[in-house]
Amino acid sequence: MASNSSTRPKLALNTFGIAFGTAGIAGTWTAAGAELHAPQVVGEVLWIVAAVVWVTTIVRYAVRAGGLPGVRDDLRHPVFGPFAALVPAVGSLLSAHLAGWLPVVGAVGAWTTAALSTAFGAWFVASLLTSPREPGTLHGGYLLPTVAASLLTAQSLAAIGQQTLAVGFFATGILFWLLIGAVLFARLATGPALPPPLFPTLAILSAPPAVAGNAWWTITGGTWSTVDTVLVSTMVAFLLPHVFLVRRYLRTGFAIGFWAMTFTAAASATYGVRVLTTTGLGVVGTVAAWVVVAAATLLVGTIAVRSVGLLRAGRVPHAGRPDRSRSGPRRREWPAQAVPERAVPSPHRVAFPRNDPVPRASAHAPAEVF
Repeated sequence: MASNSSTRPKLALNTFGIAFGTAGIAGTWTAAGAELHAPQVVGEVLWIVAAVVWVTTIVRYAVRAGGLPGVRDDLRHPVFGPFAALVPAVGSLLSAHLAGWLPVVGAVGAWTTAALSTAFGAWFVASLLTSPREPGTLHGGYLLPTVAASLLTAQSLAAIGQQTLAVGFFATGILFWLLIGAVLFARLATGPALPPPLFPTLAILSAPPAVAGNAWWTITGGTWSTVDTVLVSTMVAFLLPHVFLVRRYLRTGFAIGFWAMTFTAAASATYGVRVLTTTGLGVVGTVAAWVVVAAATLLVGTIAVRSVGLLRAGRVPHAGRPDRSRSGPRRREWPAQAVPERAVPSPHRVAFPRNDPVPRASAHAPAEVF
């Protein structure tokens, strides 16, 4: 008899990147509505879509996780575990927006997600300090539980009037950005090389300046300061390298993991709109702001359409049952130089079919891994 896991495949934690990116572009259109007089309905529809995707993904994950042991294993996974931070992160973004419509509900959501993000971030740091891992398992997603979580919490708390506490979370996010960011840059510069499915996580490395900028903007009520000058300059410096990586991105086989790029693009566009429309650039600033909104929307929209295409083509693999979208590929383990075998517990070992950019998971690993 087939096991339940074979008929109800698990979702990988990075699947929450879909809701995260959708919430990000919703924030971009909300900023465009405020600063560029764009139709506010666009932003509101995107917020609703983000909320629906978030709740749906939580339910699907919970049903298929395999109980608390399965959740525990996923959280401890050296590659996928950090993406668990996206669950409260999306909730934090939704709560901050909801606070403008339903202040009490938004405040409850902001406090709840702040507590969840703080608890998971503390546990994650403790695991880093006590469970050394191979450099090959590190990627841009390691910024999510500490840097992104702290900065988004700062933004949501500021949105409900808790500016003092928000500044504390902002400082925490900057601290961990310096600490973990330095480790990640050293890891990427010295190797091993990222495997293709993880290549889109490079975009996460460029997110902190924009996320910090949006948080600071909310904390100060949009008052320009030296902090904004520093963050804008840093944002541009972190985004420019991706111009030279476009060909690499295009050569990388598309997979669900490309959603890792969407929030960086959306957050950068949101901060860009705010900066370009409030620094006295006039018509030039307005046109430039619309360009960044269009660029971010095009990127997120393209990834969304390609994702639907993956699902329709049956190319998203499932754990516990063979992938039927391709015939006869031999399975091979993730190359040792990408994720050393001893760094990944055997229940989580990730396998790839030959010449296929979309990975297949082992029988006990999350299914839709990238």
